[in-house]
Amino acid sequence: MKLFASLASPYTRKVRVVLAEKRIDCDIELVDVAPIDNPVNAHNPLGKIPTLLLDDGTALYDSRVIVEFLDNASPISRLIPEDNRERVAVRRWEALADGVLDAGLLVRMEALRPKKEQSKAWSGKQLARMRRGLAQLGAELGERPWCHGERYTLADIALGCAIGWLDFRKPSEVDWRAEYAAIARHHDRLMERAAFADTTPR
Repeated sequence: MKLFASLASPYTRKVRVVLAEKRIDCDIELVDVAPIDNPVNAHNPLGKIPTLLLDDGTALYDSRVIVEFLDNASPISRLIPEDNRERVAVRRWEALADGVLDAGLLVRMEALRPKKEQSKAWSGKQLARMRRGLAQLGAELGERPWCHGERYTLADIALGCAIGWLDFRKPSEVDWRAEYAAIARHHDRLMERAAFADTTPR
């Protein structure tokens, strides 16, 4: 298998953490998807990363699809529960963490536009989404060691990657360590795992 990736991408990081936890060997090809014509287009019509190219030539895209495939590819360290209610609960965590990321990335992209073209209203709307999402994630996490149930799951990976991106980009508008203590504790716990420490964005 080959993963088209960027070391700075939080969605790529989610897949890389899952690969490490599942002990699945996979080639990684670092790509720049900023140009309209980029190497991923031949495998993913959206030209986005992460994209996973399977041995038979099939391409999988969207980190949520890829991690589900990987979790079922090996019985080691199951990250998504088999029980329907439990599985949906973990995927709900993932969706919310990814939603915080989506909003954060939109804020960053807006800030990179020429100053006169930037919209404070647009950025404010995305920041509000980020804050609501982080508040919900922190409230549900509370004092528990793991996001869902009594063990480490994809929910923890998704939250860890979202917060890792905030730690990497350090947006001035959100001081997540000061504002969301439960999430800060969770992030520190995750960084003790090799899969997280070895995939720090850069």
